[in-house]
Amino acid sequence: MGHLATIATCSLNQWALDFEGNAERIIESIRIAKSKGATLRVGPELEITGYGCLDHFLEGDTYLHSWEMLVKILTHEDCQDILLDIGMPVSHKNVHYNCRIIALNKEILLIRPKLFLANDGNYREMRYFTPWGRPRYVEEYYLPRMMSEIMGKRKVPFGDAAISTFDTCVAAETCEELFTPNAPHTGMSLDGIEILTNSSGSHHELRKLDKRIKLMTNATGICGGIYLYANQQGCDGDRLYYDGCAMIGINGKIVAQGSQFSLKDVEVVTATVDLEEVRSYRCQPSRGMQAIENPVYPRIEANISLSEYGADVDPRIGPTKEVKVKYHKPEEEIALGPACWLWDYLRRCGGVSGYFLPLSGGIDSCATATIVHSMCRLVVKDCEEGDKLVIADARRICGEAPDSDWIPKTPQELANRIFHTSYMGTENSSKETRERAKELANVIGAYHVDLNMDTVVKAVRDLFGFVTGKTPTFKVHGGTKTENLALQNIQARLRMVLAYMFAQLLPWVRGSSGGGLLVLGSANVDEALRGYLTKYDCSSADVNPIGGISKTDLKAFIAYARDEFKLPILHDFITAVPTAELEPITHNYVQSDEADMGFTYDELSVFGKLRKNHKLGPWGAFEKLLHEWSDIMSPRQIADKTRNFFWYYAINRHKMTTITPAYHAEAYSPDDNRFDLRPFLYPAFSWPYKKIEATVARLLEKEKEKEA
Repeated sequence: MGHLATIATCSLNQWALDFEGNAERIIESIRIAKSKGATLRVGPELEITGYGCLDHFLEGDTYLHSWEMLVKILTHEDCQDILLDIGMPVSHKNVHYNCRIIALNKEILLIRPKLFLANDGNYREMRYFTPWGRPRYVEEYYLPRMMSEIMGKRKVPFGDAAISTFDTCVAAETCEELFTPNAPHTGMSLDGIEILTNSSGSHHELRKLDKRIKLMTNATGICGGIYLYANQQGCDGDRLYYDGCAMIGINGKIVAQGSQFSLKDVEVVTATVDLEEVRSYRCQPSRGMQAIENPVYPRIEANISLSEYGADVDPRIGPTKEVKVKYHKPEEEIALGPACWLWDYLRRCGGVSGYFLPLSGGIDSCATATIVHSMCRLVVKDCEEGDKLVIADARRICGEAPDSDWIPKTPQELANRIFHTSYMGTENSSKETRERAKELANVIGAYHVDLNMDTVVKAVRDLFGFVTGKTPTFKVHGGTKTENLALQNIQARLRMVLAYMFAQLLPWVRGSSGGGLLVLGSANVDEALRGYLTKYDCSSADVNPIGGISKTDLKAFIAYARDEFKLPILHDFITAVPTAELEPITHNYVQSDEADMGFTYDELSVFGKLRKNHKLGPWGAFEKLLHEWSDIMSPRQIADKTRNFFWYYAINRHKMTTITPAYHAEAYSPDDNRFDLRPFLYPAFSWPYKKIEATVARLLEKEKEKEA
């Protein structure tokens, strides 16, 4: 029969500093785990506080409230007779640590601090915490009085150790530790630890899940063992969306996988595993030789058996079988991740009644609108399935009474209550973009306003002329480059002002007693990188669901949504030439985004990855592109592209200091506010440019020698 144990991991939609709400979700996950027969429950990283507390981790209140919530959890009647792995910050000897609390029946068995901290990209854990630099070392931790009164003892073990039950051994790994070259699970497995837990606060990024699963399956594929992965899920108050996907693996196989994108607050994943499979898998002489030399982990004893024994064994129950891992295509990730993020943001932002979007008729604002449509589809689906929390949130946001029986029947019905759009046209706008915007709003159910703002633009222009005695004109009418740019910016910035005015007053116009609307932005990651946007124009908004997504991926998403959501109008957006429509249209000139920028969107994506992912400056990028683009461009063209990109990037970097908070989806995002920390006042890249020019001259000389 083997030794069968049912174990549980979970994804929780925690919210930074929502101590009571977070505790309730933890208790609910434990309740569900026990109902499924689990004897071990693992939760996400820092689940009591929420992962994204940031500088609140420097406050004493955060640690006090964490202990208060832990007491509430450990003393709850539904949280007994199950081994618990719970995440929270702990201060020990005046040093702050990111910890796991291993507990059983109102007693803390071990406080296990994180060994290796995430400290790059979106993460700054070493700003708040100190890594535990003493592997396999345990010392005493003096409990706060509220906890010692419950346990009847003053001290518990603190450090890097394992938990020995009557039938197996369990140890915790935390998030970043799985991603390190010398990950703790290797030494743990060689010391006979059979169940490994990983509690994470891992954010969604396009195409990232594959890496996460490979690391986990490789860990147990090489070392053997059972691996439980828990993760936060949802927007906890910032740019990141934590994408859940709790999993259980054994010996290189995945036997249980949770959803990656969900509106649910609590999702518990369980599996029945055979401990004997681990022991058989590890029975190799070469492994045994390494195990003998492996340093020993301290063991903390727990009075519990995770597997059933003797007469308690049900012969009808067997181990959970391997499952095929589900991966979403990038287009699906765009449809689901930002949609879930937008719903969390809306339901947790008090006093608002929906979203407002300036809908231009171009593909970027179209993508934002389509993501809102996807959000409405997810909400309606969960309402149809009877999700009480989603139903309650939908009623509250739509201004329905708590005792109402209203449930949205279609995405369009919901959108008409919470989604407002506006086409803000001028004399430079085309009939085609106006009609596309109107039709898209109609098919997705948005409340749409179609207006012309020429009188407002003219009033500002006339005011300037009255004050200065000079009236600017467009370039096509003989104006200078400076005049031309100023006239475009007037239109763009007035759209921002009008957007906020309509967002505040449209619900009032429609007779709603609720609050205003959150304004959505639509600048994509490539335009932000190039600086192809006006500071404080309609790219300035409350949140931007596509701000971290490339134009290339957005086009693929729109093609996917056209077919998946049955929205044929989206085809017209894909085939339309991207244009800002801020300059007059003449018989021989129509403004084009790519022509204006001097780059294709694909080229911008390449430069973005070289600058951020590959960590290259102008010289390094030029060197790499000489190899990658040599078949499509000359060295002179590559040099010009490189110089132009870094010149535009440098002079526009200041715009990133005020960029709208955007859903983080791309590893080369230029978001200045935490992810991409760089100056916003640059000198000329004179030295690397000299090296580039010298290389081009040398290559041209070689070409001449070959021809001769």
